[in-house]
Amino acid sequence: MNAPLSAAELGKRLDYLLGPVLSSRRTAAPLAQALSTLDRRQQDFVLHWVEVIDRSNYELAYQFAAAAPAALGRLDPASAEAWIIHAMDAYDRDGLFRGSEVFRQSALFRQQAEDSHAATFAEYAPVLELFVCGLAGRRLKLETADEAKTDTETLFLPPRIALFPDKADNCAVYRILVVLLWAQGRYGSWQVDLNAACAAWPDPVRAAALLAHFEGLRLEARIAGLFPGIARTMARLRNSPEDPRCAGLAAAGATVGDSLALLERLYEFLDPPELPWQFSLHAGANDVRAARLARERSELATALAALMQQQQAPESAVAAPEGRFSIETGESPGTDDNPEFELRLDGKAVTQPERLTRLIDSILQDLGEIPDEYLQVAGEGRETAGGAESGTDGTPDSAGHELGAHHYDEWDYKRRHYRKNWCVLREIDVEPVDDGFVDATLARYRPQIAQLKRTFEMLRGEDRLLKRQPAGDDVDFDALVDGYADLKSGMELPERLMTRRHKAERNLAVLFMVDMSGSTKGWVNDAERESLVMLCEALEVLGDRYAIYGFSGVTRKRCEIYRIKRFDEACDDTVRRRIAGITPRDYTRMGAAIRHLTTLLNAVDARSKLLVTLSDGKPDDYSDHYRGKYGIEDTRQALIEAHHAGIKPFCITIDHQARDYLPHLYGPVNWTLVDNVTNLPFRVSDIYRKLTR
Repeated sequence: MNAPLSAAELGKRLDYLLGPVLSSRRTAAPLAQALSTLDRRQQDFVLHWVEVIDRSNYELAYQFAAAAPAALGRLDPASAEAWIIHAMDAYDRDGLFRGSEVFRQSALFRQQAEDSHAATFAEYAPVLELFVCGLAGRRLKLETADEAKTDTETLFLPPRIALFPDKADNCAVYRILVVLLWAQGRYGSWQVDLNAACAAWPDPVRAAALLAHFEGLRLEARIAGLFPGIARTMARLRNSPEDPRCAGLAAAGATVGDSLALLERLYEFLDPPELPWQFSLHAGANDVRAARLARERSELATALAALMQQQQAPESAVAAPEGRFSIETGESPGTDDNPEFELRLDGKAVTQPERLTRLIDSILQDLGEIPDEYLQVAGEGRETAGGAESGTDGTPDSAGHELGAHHYDEWDYKRRHYRKNWCVLREIDVEPVDDGFVDATLARYRPQIAQLKRTFEMLRGEDRLLKRQPAGDDVDFDALVDGYADLKSGMELPERLMTRRHKAERNLAVLFMVDMSGSTKGWVNDAERESLVMLCEALEVLGDRYAIYGFSGVTRKRCEIYRIKRFDEACDDTVRRRIAGITPRDYTRMGAAIRHLTTLLNAVDARSKLLVTLSDGKPDDYSDHYRGKYGIEDTRQALIEAHHAGIKPFCITIDHQARDYLPHLYGPVNWTLVDNVTNLPFRVSDIYRKLTR
């Protein structure tokens, strides 16, 4: 092992790494002196992580360097790394104070880590994510926080639970908390501003704790009928008797109003008991709910307008939509675990797309009903959900920027961990352009498009040869040879000796992710648009479900996805004019775009799902931090996430340096290089045909 660095040598390194937060009074000398007592392996460990944390915040790196000597005396290398990651997660989520606090509490972290019976979010998160996916309703994210709570879109859970001596029981508490927090959105807890209701009491903190307890009791009763196994576990682990004064909350029709009424009666007479699955009320839940309602109301209006156009007769397709939509529900959404509803147009039931069903269901969760004004179709002057301009400074605390925004983690390969909610992404509609580009493309490539259509028609009609069948059209000679050998050895001749032709049903969904970065300006942009025009013409013959989205952005705060064609949209003149409107934008920050499009693909019910990227270069952004290996590793991690979700990624590129990085991103066979950009339109359709056979 190399000799330890001296205090002077450490001082020089720390002066360079921590320079922005040092001054004449705050020097690196005390840190260097403390670190000089460590062995060389520990010193290298500290310097490495100071450099990594520097990229997030210099002050946080200083706090780590100050806490490291004492912490490394308590923690083994693996635990020390987990401690650092926990602090950086706290910084990403809650800011500098909370991250620094974790660094100052290494003794507490060690005590918690030594509890072998404890269940931790880090090890149990994959199971919980699958569990959340199995719950009905809108998609939810999972994050950690000091206490359990939900803002109606994210479930926040404690980083560790060690309430019981049996680890399995502590894991069960995680599942119970997930269901209770999910039930807040499903059963109308936030149809009332709970935080405002508590603020009216002399002690708002006490009122909020009591109200959370009452809501927990009400939701437990709803869960008992839906998840009897979890109900039995709750009964076994409950550490306090149920108060008979709260028995009314178990009634089938109990609502959040009953919890508020009970708060009125028992505020002065009841202290909330400590339950293993205690949760609090999220202070920002109503703001998140309001932003979602505004976004979904706009999306609903747009979806209804598209649906109304589809319901019109062809000869009236150019006329303005007429008629009124209405919603017919089975039972009251407040009492039905899975409320059934039917969309009607002028009193007649219409078939609603899956995306529209999800929108209506989400609004029913928030409001308990669909107000009449929500059933107005989008008209002139109505702003789409993604149409509002983000703030010019790109800051995430800008209200206009946050409206309709999505937040995604980003992989930091040096941390070997995610930066939590690091990227802010918004969907924006591509503005349709009527400049004759589509007509010119169709005329220019008319013979090639006709050939593509014939090729795709044959693909649609292809039969699959099934071998070793009990009955069929022909003899399976391979099976016959094997059977003859069995017969000669004294065994019976097998029954499955025939082949049969079977027309395989195509059940796939394909999403095309189109690079709209500034580097595509010129020939590349024209080739991309021509490829999409030709591909859409051919795919209409094949009948596959497909969507087209562009991507670009500048910095982590302005990642943008451009809607060109959604899965539930027909390839009409509007879509073709959007393709014509594809223009080069900013940079190529790919990780957040892949994660968002993976989410969209996950919402489609299909046996096979394919994410095809059309790009002219490797991941890149305005920030030097994203360029190079950082951006490549984040993109690779996003592609791994897509693969784990059952999605097959593939990349078509014209970058002649692609061999240096695409095999690392997509694997050795899931990408292809088109040497001549003028061949791109033909190669895209040919590759699609081969990928989906």
